[in-house]
Amino acid sequence: MLVFYKERLVFLSVPKTGTTAYQTALRDRADIVISDPPELKHAPVYRYNRFFRPMFDKVCHAEMETLAVMREPISWLGSWYRYRRRPFMAGKPNSTHDISFDDFVNAYAKGEPPAFARVGSQAKFLEPRPNGTRVTHLFRYEDPDRLRRFLEERLGMAIDTARENVSPQMPLELSASTEAKLRRKCAEEFALYDSIR
Repeated sequence: MLVFYKERLVFLSVPKTGTTAYQTALRDRADIVISDPPELKHAPVYRYNRFFRPMFDKVCHAEMETLAVMREPISWLGSWYRYRRRPFMAGKPNSTHDISFDDFVNAYAKGEPPAFARVGSQAKFLEPRPNGTRVTHLFRYEDPDRLRRFLEERLGMAIDTARENVSPQMPLELSASTEAKLRRKCAEEFALYDSIR
């Protein structure tokens, strides 16, 4: 999470959406940088609303806007799958070493997924709160130029990012039936992604 107080902007870090690269590029420009622990670095809207928003509201009397990035849902799952397939993950409960991508996605779409497919939900991370707290500016991971232009204009600076925390590349195959199941069971993920202008 990055906070730009003067600009009244909080950059929420949705996992597996390239936010670590922005954190590296902008950490010297940000007023607050939360890079650890992961539970705070990747604080979803509900955690931001509960712990961080009241601080800005009550202490600083400042209304902050929020920014986040969302990745196309199948691509997002592919990134998690590859990330959990790194060599040192072998033998761990959340490893995807001996599991196909198709099986991983099938497991993810279950009501209670096993450890290897328990990666959360972008829609849940970004879910608006009953008090109106929500993501003000939502960008697609697949459209980095739009995000960069927004940040450069808002922060008044040129931004140069390098790829970081990249999952290993590998071909991923998903059957039509598994994709249909995912789209049916996780419709809110696709609806939210499709709503981003």
